[in-house]
Amino acid sequence: MSNYVILTDSGTDFTKEMIEELDVKLLELWVTREGEEPVPNSSLDLAEFYAFLREKKSASTAAVNIDGFIEIMTPILEEGKDILYLGFSSGLSSTYASGKIAAEELSEKYPDRKIYTVDTLAASLGQGLLVYLAAKRRLAGESIEEVRDFVEANKLNLCHWFTIDDLFFLKRGGRVSGTTAVVGTMLGIKPVMHVDNEGHLINVAKARGRRASVDALFDKAKTTMIGERKDASVFISHGDCYEDAVYLADRIKNEIGVKEVRIGYVGSVIGSHSGPGTLALFFLGSER
Repeated sequence: MSNYVILTDSGTDFTKEMIEELDVKLLELWVTREGEEPVPNSSLDLAEFYAFLREKKSASTAAVNIDGFIEIMTPILEEGKDILYLGFSSGLSSTYASGKIAAEELSEKYPDRKIYTVDTLAASLGQGLLVYLAAKRRLAGESIEEVRDFVEANKLNLCHWFTIDDLFFLKRGGRVSGTTAVVGTMLGIKPVMHVDNEGHLINVAKARGRRASVDALFDKAKTTMIGERKDASVFISHGDCYEDAVYLADRIKNEIGVKEVRIGYVGSVIGSHSGPGTLALFFLGSER
């Protein structure tokens, strides 16, 4: 039996099935839909959530605070177990900072316990992929330090490539101007974006049309994926555009030779800001 717990947050966009498969603990980020009370991120029906966003309604998100971390960490420490927290990118949320402060406070109270924190600089199933790889190593018997060091050594090789269908969600978040959103929509321009080494969302390129933007994600995987490709771990997340996710997964399987590609939703925390039609691809590559 492992003597440590991998703790993460719902920025991973993990399903309940993934949480159980990997035997990890999860903290909830919170989402508030327009005119409603805050609810835990993972409690929302995501098909309904994206239908809500398509009505041009808005949603806001809230990070996990220090008390939330202390509440979930304390019982684990009381059981005599150590904790490895793998957190949502500090470039996108204050959740990781809260977790680090809680860990420092609890380390003083429980000096015989190990509490490590890692800023994954990742989001959605990108963060989820790092947690997945870490959990597999834990289940294989690696120590808490070995797993922590693996994540630290590989997090800047975790590639996040994504495209967004509705430019008005980027406009709402202040990432493009109103003029750019209007003209880009008229011309069918789709941004190709990634998460950089500081964990921030960066606009890298533009594609003319939806299919071209999805193919641009495939091209990034084809040219930068590292390791034995047939055994590569590849995740795709989608903002209620499953058919596009399947198209991308099929190209990766058929043309790159990856055996298994996992597909899941972009959760409500990221989806609140990126909107319906978001498509994201995650894999280990030569560089972000």
